[in-house]
Amino acid sequence: MMNQIDEAFTLDASILRAYDIRGVIGAGLTADACYAVGRAFGTIVKRRIAGSSVCVAYDGRETSPEFAKYVRQGLMDCGLSVYDLGLGPTPMAYYGLKELDTDAAVMITGSHSPIEHNGIKMALRTGPFYGDDVQEIGALIKARDFESGEGREETYDLKPRYIKRLLADLTMDRPLKVAWDAGNGAAGAVLKDFVDQIPGEHILLFEDVDGTFPNHHPDPTVAENLVDLQQAVRDNHCDIGIGFDGDGDRIGVVGPDGEIYWADILMAIYAREILRREPGAPIIADVKSSRVLFDEITRLGGRAIMSPTGHSIIKAKMIAERAPLGGELAGHICFADIFYGYDDGLYCAVRLLNILSGAEGGFPALTGHLPKMIATPEIRLPVDPARKFDISVEIAEKLKDLPDIDVETMDGIRITTPEGWWLLRASNTESVLSLRAEAFTEEGLKTLTGQLEGFLEDVGIAFKF
Repeated sequence: MMNQIDEAFTLDASILRAYDIRGVIGAGLTADACYAVGRAFGTIVKRRIAGSSVCVAYDGRETSPEFAKYVRQGLMDCGLSVYDLGLGPTPMAYYGLKELDTDAAVMITGSHSPIEHNGIKMALRTGPFYGDDVQEIGALIKARDFESGEGREETYDLKPRYIKRLLADLTMDRPLKVAWDAGNGAAGAVLKDFVDQIPGEHILLFEDVDGTFPNHHPDPTVAENLVDLQQAVRDNHCDIGIGFDGDGDRIGVVGPDGEIYWADILMAIYAREILRREPGAPIIADVKSSRVLFDEITRLGGRAIMSPTGHSIIKAKMIAERAPLGGELAGHICFADIFYGYDDGLYCAVRLLNILSGAEGGFPALTGHLPKMIATPEIRLPVDPARKFDISVEIAEKLKDLPDIDVETMDGIRITTPEGWWLLRASNTESVLSLRAEAFTEEGLKTLTGQLEGFLEDVGIAFKF
């Protein structure tokens, strides 16, 4: 195990992403890089908040245990005490920060990235760690500007306490039949013990943690990854199906008829519960979320706030606005009413089961009053990474003089018209443009998608919905 960085080592700056560190295993992301990140993050913990302790966990990817070992060593070589939480979901690491009263948390995870990738998520007790914070990691490594010391390491099994905390807010009125799909991701490390303590009947899919993801990719925002869950719900006549991503901080949901309920519609369900207890409260949702959600928050008497996409941005905005609920279409949903304000797919499941168990008519009754808008899926269009942020700027220039539209440019472009809305934004984590459109009618959707196709063609991108 190294305790210093080789003079010839250079960190690949491409792994420094908007919300975390992510890269190809053996290329940008290596054991040496993980040690360097541990030294740099440990330095920030000590200097910025006079911290002394960090908890570290890792997901089920094959390189994650080794990468975690090197991160822990880097932290200890800054003089920090490290709790090794072992294998588990990302929210367990966040919970460790709260429950063990540490100053920071580190999670080794590739989340929903391809299997040849891995990454590192970080959080401070003072709030999320992203954006310029991540870039500071690179600057400290380049300058070799580190704190030094002799830290210690303690192995700590937090899983029982984490599960107990999740279940502390379970208040189901009746038992339910539920299908669960861990996707062979890190949520599987706690899923069986978790559901064994929930009333009702539970069908588990792919709960064995396997970083090669042999059954389907662990991303519940992609419909094809929910096919097994849909089948299990139908075959077993379940009340609901619940799936998770690779590190367990996102949720995907399937209704009893196999219909997929995306995160923005789940947010509308959660908002109703929260606004009953906290009338007028602000609720945060990202620019990719349905107009149905924003309108429903307003109808319920809440203050709907649109935010740029990004779970770290959502969490920071929740703190600033003192919002009890925030989330994004990608499935990151955060409760800060009686929970801690971070994204936890298993906790989201607890809150949803509470609501569903008290609903007469089951899951469809929770959404039957919502307008049925027609939407495209979120489309990820590959583009030249050097140009991806410029495309929305070029198109925005062409929108200035168009009548009957509202233009929002906080994160890409979101256009609202009498027919509905469309969105174009550059991903912060991939070399893609994210496209989505939603309308009140089929004809309106055709108008909106045609408009977006035309603007893309104007900037040299041929695409058809």
